[in-house]
Amino acid sequence: MTAKTENIVILTGSGVSAESGVATFRDKDGIWAKYDYRDVATPEGFAANPDLVHSFYNDRRRKLPSVEPNAAHIALAELEAGLAARGGGLTLVTQNVDDLHERAGSKNILHMHGELGKATCARCGAVCDCVEDLSVDHGCSVCRQNGGMRPYVVWFGEMPRFMDEAMDAILRADLFVSIGTSGSVYPAAGFAGEARAAGVRAMELNLEPSENAYVFEDSRYGPATKVVPDWVREILG
Repeated sequence: MTAKTENIVILTGSGVSAESGVATFRDKDGIWAKYDYRDVATPEGFAANPDLVHSFYNDRRRKLPSVEPNAAHIALAELEAGLAARGGGLTLVTQNVDDLHERAGSKNILHMHGELGKATCARCGAVCDCVEDLSVDHGCSVCRQNGGMRPYVVWFGEMPRFMDEAMDAILRADLFVSIGTSGSVYPAAGFAGEARAAGVRAMELNLEPSENAYVFEDSRYGPATKVVPDWVREILG
């Protein structure tokens, strides 16, 4: 990619955090090989068995402090700072609900699938930080009602967050980059096609070709901790 690249939109998926020890979803040993997503990641599952859903997310939340940002997270934070220093910008759209991008130093982040470190009230919509276990007994600090608190995570059948902001950023970008995604989860998997249709260059950095690899003009394959820092050094010169 030798053309001018000052404004970049990056979409990240579970492949970015996998080398930090965060479990992926669709691999043969991933989360959905151990759980039925309908039981723990749908509104219907939560209505049927909220204790099971809370237990599933409490376990994932407890594990967050034991994992650290890896070289890919750190390189993306360095890229954001480097682009800003020369008048450009980076928008980081992530499908991940962990906080490793933040802990690496990234600032302009859109969590389209929510965040493990937050909870929301299903009754009034309030959102709050959450580092402790949730249960059906927890009350909302805003509406004061019990039983409505749930993980601030987008479940199957729910609309991802920040879609308008993500698309606006893509349409203003010089380059769209997908990192560590399967290319099978929509609407995020459609971002590359939207970018190409708008004349924005599109690139994939991944362990292996994604399901929509044919959409991208350029690609680099290998571990995220290798290909992402190498690419960032190339961009920043």
